Amino acid sequence: MASGLQMGPQLEQIHGEIRDNFRALSNGFQRLDKIKDSSRQSKQLEELTGKMRECKRLIKDFDREIKEEESKNPPEVNKQLNDEKQSMIKELNSFVALRKTYMNSLGNKRVELFDEGGVSEPTADDNVRMASSMTNQELIDAGKKTMDETDQAIERTQKVVEQTIEVGTQTAVTLKSQTEQMGRIVNELDTINFSIKKASQLVKEIGRQVATDKCIMLFLFLIVCGVIAIIVVKIVNPNDKNIRDIPGLAPPAPARRLLYLRTPEHFE
Repeated sequence: MASGLQMGPQLEQIHGEIRDNFRALSNGFQRLDKIKDSSRQSKQLEELTGKMRECKRLIKDFDREIKEEESKNPPEVNKQLNDEKQSMIKELNSFVALRKTYMNSLGNKRVELFDEGGVSEPTADDNVRMASSMTNQELIDAGKKTMDETDQAIERTQKVVEQTIEVGTQTAVTLKSQTEQMGRIVNELDTINFSIKKASQLVKEIGRQVATDKCIMLFLFLIVCGVIAIIVVKIVNPNDKNIRDIPGLAPPAPARRLLYLRTPEHFE
């Protein structure tokens, strides 16, 4: 990784893979100088071409990640990342030019175009010529390699599907838990609302009872006050006729003697 260059985890991984491929390309071209057999040189060049195609794909992924993280990074970081991308494109172009030199030295006139430092996909005619120049063992090896790549692609797809299913399951569980929690909250709110209504009714009943008790106490207080007032007046002025006429406070009437009717014998 370039010194002092700030990258996210995904961007750093892509950058590391590109640098690994560049080291493999450099070592491959160094070994190519030591190979004397033209068929082995051709095979080595095809392997290096595959590495360059991989570098092209990775550089495109690197550029896409830069654009996705552009809004999150400061301008100076974005400038450093774009400069690093251009540097990798130039380095890949240098390998492309070196490959063309070796291809010309082998008398192979097949030319593969590059855009932004990448290798174009071979056409059907190129594939036919490549297959015709390969031995049976090389064809078998190429077929095995293609099958391995296909298996790896299928395995990656299966992992993605499994991760998607796992995320969906977790989401469903979370939604179910939240739904149950919302149901409990609604029930608690209903209980609280019912309790508030009962409390309001109880407060009203208590208020009415207190008002009734106050009226009764006031009435009793007035009666007691009246009785006290009458007693005080009776003590102060016991001969008052108005007080005597009040039931219960007037003096008792004198005893009356009844005259019995006497028979004429009693008068004789």
